[in-house]
Amino acid sequence: MREFDVVVFGATSFVGRILCRYLLDTYGNDGSRLRWAIAARSAARLAELKRELDGAGEGLPVIVADAADESAMRSLAVRTKVVVSTVGPYALYGEPLVKACAETGTDYCDLTGEVQWIRRMIERYEGAAKASGARIVHCCGFDSIPSDFGVFFLQQEARRRFGRPASHVKMRVRAMRGGFSGGTAASLLNVGKEVRANPALRRELANPYSLCVGVTGGANVRQPNVSSAVYDADFKCFVAPFVMAAINTRIVHRSNALSDYAYTRDFRYDEAVSTGRGFKGRLAATGAALGLGVFMVATAIGPTRALLERFVLPKPGEGPSPEAQRRGFFDLRFFGRTDDGRVIRAKVTGDRDPGYGSTAKMLGEAAACLAFDIQKSERSGGFWTPSTIFGERLLSRLVSRAGLSFEIAD
Repeated sequence: MREFDVVVFGATSFVGRILCRYLLDTYGNDGSRLRWAIAARSAARLAELKRELDGAGEGLPVIVADAADESAMRSLAVRTKVVVSTVGPYALYGEPLVKACAETGTDYCDLTGEVQWIRRMIERYEGAAKASGARIVHCCGFDSIPSDFGVFFLQQEARRRFGRPASHVKMRVRAMRGGFSGGTAASLLNVGKEVRANPALRRELANPYSLCVGVTGGANVRQPNVSSAVYDADFKCFVAPFVMAAINTRIVHRSNALSDYAYTRDFRYDEAVSTGRGFKGRLAATGAALGLGVFMVATAIGPTRALLERFVLPKPGEGPSPEAQRRGFFDLRFFGRTDDGRVIRAKVTGDRDPGYGSTAKMLGEAAACLAFDIQKSERSGGFWTPSTIFGERLLSRLVSRAGLSFEIAD
């Protein structure tokens, strides 16, 4: 029996601190409901975190370990059933821990949205994870649980109502309020650096099936992609590109592939932001599309990337205030159509800042679900997506504890 159920690695990061507060408030620290520990590379910052937790964190076990030290990562991994990592950019700091977990049979989850890094981890360590029994689950935050489980929920209802899945699903962000942290900014900037150093990566990132690596009998359907301001007849409004679509769509397609194409081999999926109707909607969509395009170009060019990093984007450790996190929310709408033309709509909402307050709750419940609800005999080792490994059990946790709702919108 391992010493801990869950170890939070990167506990002193911006999201890590929010996650620790959530776990403490939800599960306590006496080990009766969850045996968990905090880990990071700095003993001083871990001690500071315990003081920040209003004295309630004093009893939490502490592990000091550096993400770059493979021996330390292995020593950490063998002490726990699950490691939940908030240490990003993952492409810079995440590989030694994934390797250690894959080789020691330790389950792992994180909140990365870095497509290129996830693909590398699957290619390098899926064999080891399958051999050891380690379940590796990326993208257990806002990217990509609401999208992945939104499609999962809609498809369940489509089968119940129509006897078949929807072959085409759209997600539209109806409303959202949230901030931006230094960690997220660093991840975006690092992708720009990688693309500049390796132009071939641009083609890989543009492939909607880039995360279906290692799955046999892959689909190859041309996928819709909202890359400019367009009118969406199904939602009767204008839409603009959604920055998280680049990771969310890839996770949804991997979920379809891992579930033996339960959404059909001709499944199509896209995401965008609703901007409204009429001239104002068109204008807002055009402005949003141009703004996002300029930002993405700027991150790929060295001098402008440096200016963004220095003067515009938040620094590591910075992010929305606790009050801003509480006031945040998201409202996502899904539209599905079956191959015989029947339509189903769904709604997914969250009650906190999507990238931080809500993500911390999703990530905490994913870790607890992995530790307690999903037996090794049910889901074997390998790289899973949130919906394919957790299914209904995490959906129930998200609704009852994490402030999410999933509804059919008739």
